[in-house]
Amino acid sequence: MKLNELRDNEGATKNRMRVGRGIGSGKGKTGGRGVKGQKARTGVAIKGFEGGQMPLHRRLPKRGFFNIFRTYYATVNLDRIQTAIDDGKLDAKKTVDAQALIKAGVVRRELDGVKLLGSGELKAKVSFDVAAASKSAVAAIEKAGGSVKLPAPVAKSAD
Repeated sequence: MKLNELRDNEGATKNRMRVGRGIGSGKGKTGGRGVKGQKARTGVAIKGFEGGQMPLHRRLPKRGFFNIFRTYYATVNLDRIQTAIDDGKLDAKKTVDAQALIKAGVVRRELDGVKLLGSGELKAKVSFDVAAASKSAVAAIEKAGGSVKLPAPVAKSAD
């Protein structure tokens, strides 16, 4: 047997039904669409339409709220940073900022900034320049001899 002689078993495949090719074919005239009406026409899209009754998606109440002012941080735990330093992806001697973490593959994208979380242990002396950090993360970094530079807090107006 050769590759060019390979075939499906007899009866394993059926030929495609050619719709709308004469009454004698069995799928002629209306082409399997029934008789007249909106659905017999082309370009019909009536998903969710319930015959004039108020559709389900409009009967149910709206829920939730999306706060456009919320800050979404890319979070990083200290053990992930320590692993990156051990693997040679991060240089502990240089200041570690969002771009360095992205380049090292620790964070995928910056979002509204990078936030350090205190899970895990940091052994290396590293200085960070990030958008936010938890108290436990700052404590662990300073315990290891490093430093954390955070942006100055924004004063809220007294309206």
